[in-house]
Amino acid sequence: MNATAATSRPGARPDLEKGLGAAGMIGFGAAIAAALLYVAYSIYADASAAGVQATTYLPFILLFIALLIALGFEFVNGFHDTANAVATVIYTNAMPANVAVVWSGFFNFLGVLLSTGAVAFGIVSLLPVELILQVGSSAGFAMVFALLIAAIFWNLATWFFGIPSSSSHTLIGSIIGVGVANALLHGKSGTAGVDWSKATEIGQALLFSPLIGFGLAALLFVAMKVLIRNHALYQEPKDGLPPPWWIRGLLIFTCTGVSFAHGSNDGQKGMGLIMLILIGTVPTAYALNRAVPAKYTAEFHANSTAAAAVVGSLPDTARTPDAARKQITSYIADKRFSRETLPALSVLIKDVDRQVADYGSLAQVPAAAVGNIRNDMYLASEAIKRLGKEKAANLSEDNLKALNTYKGSLDAGTRFIPTWVKVAVAFALGLGTMVGWKRIVVTVGEKIGKTHLTYAQGASAELVAMATIFGADHLGLPVSTTHVLSSGVAGTMAANGSGLQMSTIRNMIMAWVLTLPVSILLAGLLYMLFSLFI
Repeated sequence: MNATAATSRPGARPDLEKGLGAAGMIGFGAAIAAALLYVAYSIYADASAAGVQATTYLPFILLFIALLIALGFEFVNGFHDTANAVATVIYTNAMPANVAVVWSGFFNFLGVLLSTGAVAFGIVSLLPVELILQVGSSAGFAMVFALLIAAIFWNLATWFFGIPSSSSHTLIGSIIGVGVANALLHGKSGTAGVDWSKATEIGQALLFSPLIGFGLAALLFVAMKVLIRNHALYQEPKDGLPPPWWIRGLLIFTCTGVSFAHGSNDGQKGMGLIMLILIGTVPTAYALNRAVPAKYTAEFHANSTAAAAVVGSLPDTARTPDAARKQITSYIADKRFSRETLPALSVLIKDVDRQVADYGSLAQVPAAAVGNIRNDMYLASEAIKRLGKEKAANLSEDNLKALNTYKGSLDAGTRFIPTWVKVAVAFALGLGTMVGWKRIVVTVGEKIGKTHLTYAQGASAELVAMATIFGADHLGLPVSTTHVLSSGVAGTMAANGSGLQMSTIRNMIMAWVLTLPVSILLAGLLYMLFSLFI
């Protein structure tokens, strides 16, 4: 059966034209306005509470533009990626299209709100250390604008042609492009601008996720055929009628799970970038976590003392904190361990501990010192993370445990996400889910296999996608919802002997192959351009 025959019979194709209606559009517009007002008020309230007084409006104008672009990325991510979550319930008639996208948007919203934040800071750690330390500078704004605009451009381009492509893949490529361009602008080799060990780890997650989706979905579909002998499960939907209640419940459950998992994983990428923007423009309010518990300072001192004892004494080459900072910054950027690395880290640990003790708590750190303390804490945390992989350091398990405990204290003071940031990203991703979904839905529902999607195929693909994304979220790795689910649909088609539409598969493979080089090149060029004008 060819693709045209599979989708041209009366009732075989679901109604994709019914929109949100007048009331829905009014609610949609009201939600956008409410979200923007909430963001503006939250920033104003946080800045006022931290004693920030505006002396010039330029940083706040740049902040507003950067936040709009960051939230715009999550909005595009919503209608680009989440279409995969609803395609199966729409094409099996489990839910009407207009209901499915609202349902999915709501659970994307919940997924973002309840996310851990681990993926957010995993993405940030890919950026060059010198740009993170100076994120409020012109180079910092150029970095944020370049990587977000490049990611949005490629997402919109692939969406326009209805090609399932990975927003995660695109953002990683954009970050690498900025890192490479920054290194070249400073006379270094392009490979010096990126944490390639982290990039490789994330790249492997993105590489293997579609293979996992294809293989596991095919195996699950075959297992269902063997174990569940219900003929209706393997039939095409009948003339637009919904499936039996238990099949419908399973399909709605998997759609809900994929939507929630997508929100919990993909939503964090925007959070991490928004935190960088806030740290750069309003450091007094956002560089340090002023809401740590009262016992934090005492615990921080104890953990600092234990960590400093692990990394040793002070050599002649690093007697001052400034020298120690330079040494640790060089170690993180160049990834070259030397005999000065551990003693320099000891100096940095002691200096951070002294500063926190002098002020009494993070909440009492004055505005002028916030940025410096935050950068020192970030440097110490990143150095400890790298030492965990450094065989030349010869650290025992107990020593590594003491350092990681101290790293936890550092991260508690610097790696936090205010509730309003989660809410703003949740709104952007959830509302984005409700618009622009049709192009990708048609591709997943009609153009991957040569026959109509069956109930079992839809359930198999979504169960595998849900489990894969939840697992990646637990490990702090970004994966592509698009790749996992669309390859899962392809796997069930192959397992069923339905055949694949190779033109669509080729387009998906081409998008997968081109995403990294295009986003790297585009982000790198934009960063160089913005560096001249910002």
